[in-house]
Amino acid sequence: MIRALLILFFFASSIYAESVTIPTVNLSLSAPDTPQQLVSSLNVLVALTLLFLAPSIVLVMTTFTRFVIVFGFLRQALGTQQVPPTQLMVMLALILTIFVMEPVGQKAYDNGIKPYLEKKIGYEEAFTKTAQPFKNFMIRNTREKDLALFVRIRHLQNPKSIEEVPLSVVIPAFVISELKTAFEIGFLIFLPFLIIDMVVASILMSMGMMMLPPVMISLPFKILVFVLIDGWNLLIGNLIASIK
Repeated sequence: MIRALLILFFFASSIYAESVTIPTVNLSLSAPDTPQQLVSSLNVLVALTLLFLAPSIVLVMTTFTRFVIVFGFLRQALGTQQVPPTQLMVMLALILTIFVMEPVGQKAYDNGIKPYLEKKIGYEEAFTKTAQPFKNFMIRNTREKDLALFVRIRHLQNPKSIEEVPLSVVIPAFVISELKTAFEIGFLIFLPFLIIDMVVASILMSMGMMMLPPVMISLPFKILVFVLIDGWNLLIGNLIASIK
């Protein structure tokens, strides 16, 4: 049966090849003849590089890090193992990141990308104006102590204004500030659920039920408390409110 199907397939392919002209693709590499061709090739290379680095840019220049770490702490505090699933939590963090960063991205597009596409400004000016809204956002959400750390590591003079702070200093300072903030929020999330675990463990121990895992009893109570206080609404509202 399989042999017959293969024969029919090759037979049909030969008939189709005789009636249809298959286009050919010619790929060749050649040196640019004019400066304009070189600039066009470099622009394509820059665009491909940005697309390749887009996930990393999302991680280090937006609030995605804060959201995904806090959601991970919440799942650990509840003790629900893989509920919600990791994919769902990452997508929720990404959606909230887009929601928070939309005004910043729109401002960057209006100030830098749009004028560059309309050929009103050059590439260097477009890059500066596009990065400036993200730079201002990161500095607003970065501790001065973290900025001073990387300025000291780079042996730079103390900047007198935001414009004097290089982007290579702002990005790592912003990342560690986001990590610290996320861990602080995670600690506050852990506290009430930890109290529930301790109370349940104490009750079981006083009843002599030491062989019964406390998690089996505390888990339903923690989920019930989280639902009664409308935990998702409360958590996400305060997360977004914590962003400057």
